[in-house]
Amino acid sequence: MSLGENLQFLRKKNDITQEQLAERLDVSRQSVSKWESDTTYPEMEKLVQLCQMFHLRMDDLIQKDVSSIYVEDKSHYDNHMNIYSKMITLGIALILFAFSVITFMNGLGLQDELYSVVFFIFLTIAVAIFMITGLRHADFQQKNPYIENFYTEEEIDRFHKKFSIMITTGVTIIFIGLIIMMGLESVFNEYFRNTLFGADEILSSIFLLLITIAVSILVYAGLQKEKYNIKDYNTAHDKESPEYKRSRLTATICTCLMLTAVIIYLIFGFSNGNWGMPYFVVFPVFGVGCGIVSVIINLKFRN
Repeated sequence: MSLGENLQFLRKKNDITQEQLAERLDVSRQSVSKWESDTTYPEMEKLVQLCQMFHLRMDDLIQKDVSSIYVEDKSHYDNHMNIYSKMITLGIALILFAFSVITFMNGLGLQDELYSVVFFIFLTIAVAIFMITGLRHADFQQKNPYIENFYTEEEIDRFHKKFSIMITTGVTIIFIGLIIMMGLESVFNEYFRNTLFGADEILSSIFLLLITIAVSILVYAGLQKEKYNIKDYNTAHDKESPEYKRSRLTATICTCLMLTAVIIYLIFGFSNGNWGMPYFVVFPVFGVGCGIVSVIINLKFRN
């Protein structure tokens, strides 16, 4: 392909108009049109800008067929996984946010009956999201058991930079929550000493809100990282592979563990009327247990 054909391919692949490309390069639309028709040739400065913009080497842009570098996402895998990541993250965030809300309501001394109503409203919405998203994802996996790896190294490198920022942000928010809990505890206890409000519950609700934000960021980052690992996606859907058996076993055990955590939390919540600490601890405890089980299963299958 010529430079003009390569440029036209890159522009359309990235959904950029001639006007938009001209604006980014500080040239006229007519100049871009002439480049694409091979009537004129860009200056060296503009060629360098084009290589930087599309993450290509100069030789590839000028002499090679750049369309051969890119593999088409025929199954719309990227769009599906983006939606899947967002919806799963939303469902988890709703459940965690519900705990924050009912803990805050407990601190205000509201009626216990309201706690279960609020919790089950959020839980119902979250479960509906999980069911719809899970069914759509299962249907996509069944129709597309194999995905050809279409991500370029540049795209993966850019994501890894974003991933490190998201992980750092999530962990930082957790530490900020701990600092707020420790720093404001004495202040809250003094302020609410002679009131009907519960300082501990209000502080816990603030902490849980920050945990909700942090966990949402971490979950979304993890799901997006999984999206780029197409090799594992293909292997996990090969029913004869050890990875397929490992993933099914891990998913089954973790699901049972988290359902057990929900049952324990509901039992103690309804029996004691306390929807905050310490009963909320069952979720991170069982979550850690799920992580330990995953590690053990991974080690077993590797051996």
